[in-house]
Amino acid sequence: MKSVTLVREIRAGPSTVFDLLSTAEGLTAWWGPDQLPVLSAEADVRVGGSFRVRFGAVDGSEHECAGEFIEVDPPERIVMSWRWTQGGVAEEQGATSRVELQVRPRGRGATLTLIHEGLRNAASVASHRQGWNGAVEKLSSRLSRLPQRLCQNGSVTVDDRVSM
Repeated sequence: MKSVTLVREIRAGPSTVFDLLSTAEGLTAWWGPDQLPVLSAEADVRVGGSFRVRFGAVDGSEHECAGEFIEVDPPERIVMSWRWTQGGVAEEQGATSRVELQVRPRGRGATLTLIHEGLRNAASVASHRQGWNGAVEKLSSRLSRLPQRLCQNGSVTVDDRVSM
């Protein structure tokens, strides 16, 4: 199977980052690859709990993904299953993959590592890489606007890997 790994330095503390990763309100602030708002988000962030997020894209399409939380270790780690329930990547219809979000302290900020594994082919990897890059950029941008007491200077791309 194939995977996407993104690593970003974020200008906010681990707890602040984790809150945006683990609440429906937080997910609405950054989910989706484009600058459009999330249309709806539900998240019961506990082992066995579920999530569902619907978002639009600039081409006018709507996409919805859903899954279950497999591991939740605040403020450091979330592991969840992932499947498209509407739209998404055609190659992944009917398939379930795995997304892991790791948050580690770094200075006065945090390092976010996103790993999406179990993707079917190179086209799916490319599409998910583009989508997650857009979403993580929205997250970083949102956090960069927080009061300075919560943030550290600058948001920098640390790493961006694709596993084939």
